[in-house]
Amino acid sequence: MIFMNDKEIIINNILNRRSVRKFTNENVDEKDLELIIKSGMSAPSALNLQPWEFIVFDEEEILEFMVDLHDYSKMFKTATAGILICGNMEKTIAEYRELWVQDCSASIENMLLAIEALNLGGVWLGIYPIKHRCNKLINYFKLPENIVPFGIIALGHPDDENKKQDKWDEKKVHWNKW
Repeated sequence: MIFMNDKEIIINNILNRRSVRKFTNENVDEKDLELIIKSGMSAPSALNLQPWEFIVFDEEEILEFMVDLHDYSKMFKTATAGILICGNMEKTIAEYRELWVQDCSASIENMLLAIEALNLGGVWLGIYPIKHRCNKLINYFKLPENIVPFGIIALGHPDDENKKQDKWDEKKVHWNKW
């Protein structure tokens, strides 16, 4: 599907985004990584508190650590970069504290869309609220007490022909009532 105007390009990017789990050995350009992070920082957040913090990594030792993080992190065998997204609990307000989860989710989705737009591939790995996953990352990165690991994006140049999926399911849409 080829579109001609900016609105259609954006919609096309959203509809074609997919999880990529196999990558070439080509490194991700640092400028692309910065643009991906800027995209994450442009996400909406409750009360504009922007509670996110990011650890960008591309060192082989860290990528190898991620392979064994949990049963679903094997794509780090071929990923050439990763981003750990964390919530900063000092950037929350008591009665709205748990909204940091939504804020960090929006940030990750923005980054995944930027990855797609840059013709890279990425996949979101869930960390929070699974305690043993959180603890592994807290210990490995020596995170301060106020920082909670939320999710990781494995990324790189795609090395597969993963087919785009049409995820539209009209049975999940309810108009004006259930």
